[in-house]
Amino acid sequence: LGGFASAVGLAVVALLMAAESIHRLVAPQAIRFNEAIAVAFVGLAVNIASAFLLREEHPHEHGHGPHEHDHNLKAAYLHVIADALTSVAAIVALLFGRFFGWVFLDPAIGIAGSLLIARWALGLLKETSAILLDGSVGAETREAIRSAIESVPGCRVSDLHVWAVAPGHLAVILSVEAAPLRPPAELKALLAGIPRLSHVNIEIRQP
Repeated sequence: LGGFASAVGLAVVALLMAAESIHRLVAPQAIRFNEAIAVAFVGLAVNIASAFLLREEHPHEHGHGPHEHDHNLKAAYLHVIADALTSVAAIVALLFGRFFGWVFLDPAIGIAGSLLIARWALGLLKETSAILLDGSVGAETREAIRSAIESVPGCRVSDLHVWAVAPGHLAVILSVEAAPLRPPAELKALLAGIPRLSHVNIEIRQP
């Protein structure tokens, strides 16, 4: 939920950036270049430091940034990278505006940056919404659970729910019709070989 909310926040930031940039492109405004460049450099330094802190907190990600399955950290990392790229783009645009008079570059790069941030936000929204709607677990995992239970003669899975509860951990609730009735521990043992099942709740009833 935190990752989803952050993705929505990124999308709002992208929309505001685009709106402001388009406004400045249509109606150019005077820019205090020296102050703006100084602020952009300070922002860039802060975001670079933040990005390194996030990466060092998760040193096992093989160069892909923070944990790909931890959407809160991924959202934070995207926020930091988006801010850093915005600062770099702003510095380039402000320098060209300061020395060559190309004031249109500032809003133009703002529009390009908003499109990039919007793309990241959309990707994160898709990932997190799938988890919130219990759609992030592949069909192969569901089928493996069903097949394991129904390998016992007289057992049939009548209802099955699988969802992610944490990075690398799944919870399962299933209803099993069994004739004769089987002890829950026996059926849970059948699922021991399926990876990432951290919490299993089985209801057993007669057909």
